[in-house]
Amino acid sequence: MSQAAESRELRTACMLFTKDLNALPESVFDQKLGGTARTVADIVYEVNLVNDHVGLTIRGEELFPWPDGGWITAPENLRTKDVVLESFRDSSAKIIATARGFSEAELDESVVTEQGEKTRRERIRFLTLHLWYHCGQLNFIQTLLGDGEWHWK
Repeated sequence: MSQAAESRELRTACMLFTKDLNALPESVFDQKLGGTARTVADIVYEVNLVNDHVGLTIRGEELFPWPDGGWITAPENLRTKDVVLESFRDSSAKIIATARGFSEAELDESVVTEQGEKTRRERIRFLTLHLWYHCGQLNFIQTLLGDGEWHWK
């Protein structure tokens, strides 16, 4: 896949994830459905951390320490719909710009990750897959709330 295609796929996943977030009501962003499920804010916070961590990795920058202790939860200041959406827009804009910034040859260069050596292209592909996975979670939450509409139009 070409650099343009890689960044287009990532942009598309970010756009659809944003549409899914916009379709959800404010109340669910800090609600643990069933009493134990992760909140929408928690899911987005994890997505942002992964985007940011991979971005640092493929740019060759110093990584922040990964949070310890199981499931990642959003901090108190990142639990409202507006703040969550803004944080995701910022994170996704930065990683899309990063993906667009590499030449074809640079995308095929290896970087050291927590899983060993991977190419930048593989890491960008991972981010796209990670977003799709979490889109599925948002869609499931949407249906649990009684919203059976398709919001990707």
